[in-house]
Amino acid sequence: VNEEFGPCRVKVVRVSDLARAKETADIIYDNMGVDNDFDGEAIEKGEPDPLLNEGRPCHHIPGGRARASVVKRTDEHHPRIEQAFRKYFFRADMPDLSSVDEEKSESVGGQDNASPSATEEGATEKKLKTHPQHEFEIIVCHANVIRYFFCRALQLPPEAWLRLCTFNCSLTYFTIRPTGTVSCRMLGDIGHLPHELSTFSMHTGFNW
Repeated sequence: VNEEFGPCRVKVVRVSDLARAKETADIIYDNMGVDNDFDGEAIEKGEPDPLLNEGRPCHHIPGGRARASVVKRTDEHHPRIEQAFRKYFFRADMPDLSSVDEEKSESVGGQDNASPSATEEGATEKKLKTHPQHEFEIIVCHANVIRYFFCRALQLPPEAWLRLCTFNCSLTYFTIRPTGTVSCRMLGDIGHLPHELSTFSMHTGFNW
């Protein structure tokens, strides 16, 4: 990693309420290093969130005849997982410029049609200056939930979630820009794992 970008600027590590996810999140958090911080503050370790628990996020297409129990379970899980998506995927709020406006009012005083001073322009520029690094949030959860998030975030039919495959211990990387546009840079990436540790469900490797 070059000096300009530096380490990932992680703000928080979030996790579902299931044991396997919490164990993984603990490993990630403990290996981030004691020197890692977010703008001088310790990286937040979020409380386990049951909204992120594994489940059947929605009905899938194409699909054959589904058992009544599967239909019922899907209908029960969908509202929760959709709520998790809306909780964690959103466009950032616009910066609060009220303090800048107050500073401008004080410096202009009672003058009519006064042009902005260099000090005022500098204050606005400082307020709106972007940070040179991205802000990261890590969410440790489960394959079905991640596949549903992928479809929803990219505005694709969520019923396609079961056509995707995300391996165990894989990385999925979304970029959410201030404009609201979303990109996926990785989906189920396992480049950090050797072949013998590449698993999905009860399968090992890729030839299944």
